[in-house]
Amino acid sequence: MPFVIIITMEALRAVPNGIRDAAYGVGATRWEVVRSHVLPYAAPGVFTGVILVIARAFGETAPLLLVGAVTGFLATGQQSVLETLQGKYTALPTIIYAWSKLPSNLWGANTSAAIVVLLGSILIVNFLAIILRNRYERKW
Repeated sequence: MPFVIIITMEALRAVPNGIRDAAYGVGATRWEVVRSHVLPYAAPGVFTGVILVIARAFGETAPLLLVGAVTGFLATGQQSVLETLQGKYTALPTIIYAWSKLPSNLWGANTSAAIVVLLGSILIVNFLAIILRNRYERKW
């Protein structure tokens, strides 16, 4: 969240003062300036930052595994798939890690499917963020 806030602040600061002054010059209120001029101009930078933050969050699974392993909430053992997904400490990377360590060959398919789901969700989120960024990008 701090990265999103910092990136949003920088994107808002990058809006030229001339755009604000021009909107004030034609009689727009402060809210109208922000809503119709500043936010649309800053939106591509904000969306780019969100893309980077989401990719980083999906990519940083090692700290998540470390915290789960150290605190002891990593769901392993004789639980069913539904019980694992509803556990105290549940995230897709920890489930993949737990399933990959199970000795039975039956869990190999579940592990592979979970990896595909993780990769698919990363691709879908990045694709949607890029579409939104390109949609709201304006040439000034």
